[in-house]
Amino acid sequence: MCDSHHHHETATAAPAVGAGTTFHVSDMTCGHCAGVIRSALEESLPGAAIEIDIAKAQVTVSGDRAKAAEAIRTAGYTPELLAH
Repeated sequence: MCDSHHHHETATAAPAVGAGTTFHVSDMTCGHCAGVIRSALEESLPGAAIEIDIAKAQVTVSGDRAKAAEAIRTAGYTPELLAH
């Protein structure tokens, strides 16, 4: 989704999410995208544990699954729920 940032980096992990919800976000392509998603999740779910793996295009978050998906969509990305 992010045309101006072509670098690939791994976002640093927050505390372990444990039994959180994992989404595949195929249009998250770089560190900038990950930062936008992280900010949206932090705003919607204050205090939630968030893990982002840019290489796998995966976002794992604790807390309300529906709120997390909506936050990612509102940020301009497409979350797809991964089966556990």
